[in-house]
Amino acid sequence: MVNKMEYKVNARISNRHVHLTKETYELLFDEEISKRNDLNQIGEFASNETLTIRNGDKVINNVRVLGPFRKYNQIEISKRDARTLNLNPPVRRSGDLKDSLKITLETEKNSLEVQGLIIANRHVHINTKDKEKYGVTDKQKVKIKIDGDKSGLIDAEVKISDNGYFELHLDTDDANAFLLEDNTKVTMIVE
Repeated sequence: MVNKMEYKVNARISNRHVHLTKETYELLFDEEISKRNDLNQIGEFASNETLTIRNGDKVINNVRVLGPFRKYNQIEISKRDARTLNLNPPVRRSGDLKDSLKITLETEKNSLEVQGLIIANRHVHINTKDKEKYGVTDKQKVKIKIDGDKSGLIDAEVKISDNGYFELHLDTDDANAFLLEDNTKVTMIVE
């Protein structure tokens, strides 16, 4: 018999966004990055700055830049966005840019092509100090039970980090498929 534990967790809907290196940011913007609001992941924030992502004549405007700067450029979109751009990026864990696609980033200042376009996998953020509490390891697969009019069970991956704040991140496609509102409680099942 498998021992199964269940934990309530807030589901947060992650819209398209970009993480940039300081060097890439400075090529695209003249002003310093400015904080619009803090995110729950400790030290991370949504900036006031947005840009356009482009594949030829296919564009998506007003894509939010998140901070702080990273050591790599990463552009996270949904499958629906990928269809709009006529691209097929891989589903990846944040930071895993293997086989990621190139995309053009545009601002009033500049336009440049960068590597790093992905569809982010579903993941549950957990702080390093809480991993024993939930009995999980980094990259472990867990089930997420969603209740409601379009209930269901989905897979997600655990992401343990020192700045982790316990919440599920999924993209707008996943949320829409289950009629899930942002900040709704779902159940994480650990086996």
